[in-house]
Amino acid sequence: MDDQLHSLSRRLIELRMEHADLDLMIDRLAADETLAKSQGQPADELSLRRLKKRRLALRDLIQRLEQELDPDELA
Repeated sequence: MDDQLHSLSRRLIELRMEHADLDLMIDRLAADETLAKSQGQPADELSLRRLKKRRLALRDLIQRLEQELDPDELA
């Protein structure tokens, strides 16, 4: 049981890091998109949407794992 909690904690850390990386990527891509639009070039909106969707899925997964680690919080 202790190993399972340890692995969940480790997984949470990895997911949070990936979520933070996606935040940075989204910010950079959004800035690049603004620049591209101002220069009359096509923007990569599809990539931005995909990154945001992945970030949202990660956030949901993080919340589920946090509830598994501390299920008594809601009671």
